[in-house]
Amino acid sequence: METGQFQIKGMGCAACATAVEAAFKKTEGVAIAQVNFAAEQARVEFDEQLVNLNLLQAAVAKAGYEAIPMVDGDRQTRLQQQEREKAQELRALTRKVWVAGGLSAVLVVGSLPMMLGVQIPFIAHWWHNPWLQWALTTPILFWAGRSFFVGAVKSLRNRSANMDTLVALGTGVAYFYSVFATLFPAQLRGWEIPTDVYFESAAVIIALILLGRLLEQRARGKTAAAIKELMGLQVKTARVFRGKKTEDIPVEQVQVGDRLLIRPGEKIPVDGEILEGESTIDEAMVTGESLPVEKTVGDRTIGSTINKTGRLILRATHVGEDTVLAQIIRLVQEAQGSKAPIQKLADQVTGWFVPVVLVIAIVTFSFWAIAGNVSMAIITSVSVLIIACPCALGLATPTSIMVGTGVGAQHGILIKDAQSLELAAELDTIVLDKTGTLTEGKPTVTNCQSLIDERRLFSLVASVEQSSEHPLAAAIFNHAEAKEIPILPLEQFQSFTAKGVQATIKTEAIHIGTAQWFTELDIATDELREQEKAWQQQGKTVVWVAVNYQLAGIIALADQLKPNSKTVVSRLQKMGLKVVLLTGDNQRTAEAIAAQAGISTIHAGVHPDQKADVIKSLQTQTQKVAMVGDGINDAPALAQADIGIAIGTGTDVAIAASDLTLISGDLQGIVTAIYLSRATLRNIRQNLFFAFIYNTASIPIAAGMLSPWGILLNPMIAGGAMAMSSVSVVTNALRLKSVATKL
Repeated sequence: METGQFQIKGMGCAACATAVEAAFKKTEGVAIAQVNFAAEQARVEFDEQLVNLNLLQAAVAKAGYEAIPMVDGDRQTRLQQQEREKAQELRALTRKVWVAGGLSAVLVVGSLPMMLGVQIPFIAHWWHNPWLQWALTTPILFWAGRSFFVGAVKSLRNRSANMDTLVALGTGVAYFYSVFATLFPAQLRGWEIPTDVYFESAAVIIALILLGRLLEQRARGKTAAAIKELMGLQVKTARVFRGKKTEDIPVEQVQVGDRLLIRPGEKIPVDGEILEGESTIDEAMVTGESLPVEKTVGDRTIGSTINKTGRLILRATHVGEDTVLAQIIRLVQEAQGSKAPIQKLADQVTGWFVPVVLVIAIVTFSFWAIAGNVSMAIITSVSVLIIACPCALGLATPTSIMVGTGVGAQHGILIKDAQSLELAAELDTIVLDKTGTLTEGKPTVTNCQSLIDERRLFSLVASVEQSSEHPLAAAIFNHAEAKEIPILPLEQFQSFTAKGVQATIKTEAIHIGTAQWFTELDIATDELREQEKAWQQQGKTVVWVAVNYQLAGIIALADQLKPNSKTVVSRLQKMGLKVVLLTGDNQRTAEAIAAQAGISTIHAGVHPDQKADVIKSLQTQTQKVAMVGDGINDAPALAQADIGIAIGTGTDVAIAASDLTLISGDLQGIVTAIYLSRATLRNIRQNLFFAFIYNTASIPIAAGMLSPWGILLNPMIAGGAMAMSSVSVVTNALRLKSVATKL
C-alpha cells in the first residue's frame, strides 16, 4: 500500500469534502481516504498495482474538484505556491465583498420605506423602484456570488448537494420570484399572490455569506501559522568550501559531504556534524529548548538553528527533504490534514444534513403556501435554506486540530496525527523508561572493588567494552581512556542480550555482565555480594568482571536523574496520571531512582522483548497507556502502547515512527503534550456542541414555528447568522494559541 497526500481545490463546505472523499473511496484500489476541509488536504492509502496518482486525480476531477499530489520532492514548493494562490483568492474575495456590500447597502436603504411601512423623507420614491433593485442585485448574484451557482450545478451533476446548493436555491428563489413580480405584477394580483420583491434579501444574503467566508479564510490562515513560521526558518544560501576558498550557493545545491563555514550569528543551512570549532547553538525555533546548547567537534547540528558564539566548520549530513526541519514541516502538515475519531459523527451528519434541509425547506414552503401566505412561504423557505448550512459542523474539528498540532510543533512536540492527539487526552497511565528518559543516559564510573590490580582490571574491561554499544560499556571505556589505561587487542567477542559480553585477550577468557549470568556460568560471586547490595541501594548499577571464570572485581556506575525529572513526575501525578517506571535494571537500582523521582510503581529487571508484555498487562486493566522511551530499544513497548512518545534530539530520520516525538528530549514535553491534547479535545467538543445547537435550534425558528408569538427570522439575518457561525468556530479554535502562554 502507498500513501498519497493531495491539495484539494474547489471545496466550498464540509459537504464538498464528503463528496471528494466519496470520489476517492469509489476508486478501485483505495483502502482509506480522509479529506480535511479546513486544511484543504486529502490523505489516501491505495494499492499502487491497481491505481496511481493520475487515476486518483481523474476521479476527483470527475466529481468537480481538483486534486494536486504533494510529493516530498516539491512539498515545500507546493506549500509556498498554495500560500500565493490563497493570497490571490483572498484579494479577489475582498473585492467581491466590497462591491456586494456597497450595492447591498444601497438596496437596503432603498427598501426601508417598504420594510417599515412608512415614508422616509430623504429616500426618494425611485430609490426603491423594483427595476433599479433588479439592476443592482444582478451583479451581486451572478458576479460576486457566481461561485455558489457554479458549485450548485457541479453538485447537481454529481447527484449530490452541498452548501452551494442551499445558497443558490435560497437566493435564486428570492431573486427569480422578484423578477417575475417585477415583470408581471398584474398576473400575480390576478392570482391573489403578493407582488412584494425580495431583491434586497438575495443581495444581502450573498454579501453577508461572502463577508463570513472572507473572515473565515483569514482566520483559517492563522490556523496554519505554524507551517508558515517553520517554512520561514529555512535558510536561502550556504557558504561551502570549494578547495581552500568558500563560495555562497543556494541551499538547494548543498550535497551530503560538503564542508560548510558557519560564522557567529549565522543560521546553519542544513543538518550537519561539526568538524572544527566550538560554539553554543540556539535551537529554540526547532526544539522549543529556550537555552542555547553547547556544541563541539563530533556533535550534530540541526539546520536553520542559530550559531551564537564560535566559528564552525560542518560536514553536511542531511539536505533537502531529509533535514530535520523539512521532516517537521511534513509531519505537521500531515497531522493537520488527518482526522480525529471524534470527527466521525460530524462527517456522518454532514453527509445527510443538506438533503434533509432541502426536504424541510420544501415542506416549509408547502405548509405556508397551502395556508395562503405566499410571502411567508418564500421568507421561511429561503431562511431555512440559508441558515442550515453545515459549514460550522465541518470546521469544528479540523480547525482545532490544525491549531493544536501547530502549537505543539512550536514547542518541539511532533504529533503524528489527529488520532494520537485525541488519544493523548484520554491517557491515565504514563510508563517511563529509565536510562536516557528519566535519567541523563550518560552513566559514569563511580566505584570499583577489584580483586586484581585495578588498572589491569580496567584495561581488560575497557578492551572488551570498546566493541559494545551499551551505554555502560561506553562509560567504562571513556573512564579508562581518561585515565590513559592501555587498550588491548581481543578475539572472539560475543554479546548476550540482558546478560553481558565475553571475549578473549591473550588466551584469557573475559566475562563482563550481571551477577545472575555469572551464577549461570558457575562463577562464584559471594565475596562481593554485600558490596553490590550497598551500591545498588545508592541507585548504582553494578557490572561484574571475571577472568578465566574467576571473579576479578565489580564496577559501579551511576546515571543521574535529568534535572527536571522529579518536577515532571509530580506534575503528571497532579494531572491525575499514574506514573510507572519500567527498566531492565535490577530492582534495587530501580527503587533508588524511583525514590528520587517520586515514583511508587516499578517494573524492574525487564528485558527489552518483555517490556511490551508489561504494557499489555496494564492495558488489560482498562488503562490507556503511554510509553515514553528512546524510540529504538523500546520499540516493541512503544508500538504496544496506546501512545508511543519518543525522546529524541530531533536528528534522527525515524522521528515519524512514534505517535509523539519530543525533539529536544526534555521530559517537560510530556506534560506539555498532554495538557495541549486535553485543551484541544475540549475545544473540539465546544465547537461541535455549538455547531449542533446552532443548526438544530435555528431551523425551527427559520421555518416560522415561533411566528404565532411574533418571532420570525428574516432571510438576511439568517444569512448573517450562518456566516458568523463558521467564523465563531474558527475563532474559538484560535483560542488554543493562548495555551502556549500557559505551557
